[in-house]
Amino acid sequence: MTSLTVPPVPAGPATSAKQLATVVLRIREMILRGELAPGERVRETEIADRLNLSRTPVRQALPALAQEGLLVASGRRGYAVRTFTAQETVEAIELRAVMEGLAARTLAERGAPELLLSALRTCLAQGDAIFAKRMIEEEDEARYGVMNDRFHRLILEGAGRPLLVSFAQRCNIVPFVSPLSLAFQQRGGEGMYNILFYAHQQHHAIVDAIASRDGARAEFLFREHALTQKNSIDLDLTWADWRPA
Repeated sequence: MTSLTVPPVPAGPATSAKQLATVVLRIREMILRGELAPGERVRETEIADRLNLSRTPVRQALPALAQEGLLVASGRRGYAVRTFTAQETVEAIELRAVMEGLAARTLAERGAPELLLSALRTCLAQGDAIFAKRMIEEEDEARYGVMNDRFHRLILEGAGRPLLVSFAQRCNIVPFVSPLSLAFQQRGGEGMYNILFYAHQQHHAIVDAIASRDGARAEFLFREHALTQKNSIDLDLTWADWRPA
């Protein structure tokens, strides 16, 4: 697996950060549901028409989806949907969980610095704020993804084991593996709320284990956390007909 080098995503004056996050989410869902087929070239004009948008936010969203591994470069300046299998995603999620679990165990047994624990608790507070209203709105999915990505990166990077960070990043380029990548729309609002709320309670338990210096529990909880992610995206049902390149 090789990493992808793509340019940063410009927000630009014509597209707010909130709108850009929403467009990324909607195109991601189109890929998950098979509305954009594996190997299909992504045409800005067609996507914009289907989403009833101008081409600008679509153009700005595509590099972000390439960074996630959902798209690959095609032609001089275009993108195509990456071809992959559900099994690849399952394996990458499991491998990432092993590395994150090892990082959490290292942190717990060594003793996490208070500054790192404070940053992790800030993530917990941000997640709690999302769930306080007891419902999930469209923009919450993007907010949760950003928080979730930071939570996982803090633990990986805080362990002080650069190889773990490097290997986890390689797993993250497999579609729907990155903590930033969420796709729950097919479950509806209540289903999405239940899954994300449960995942965030696992975040709380992981931080408690790290703070208590219980390395074995911190590592075990990350394995459980990976199972939650696999269940959240209905791999067997959604990707039954996808084939490797």
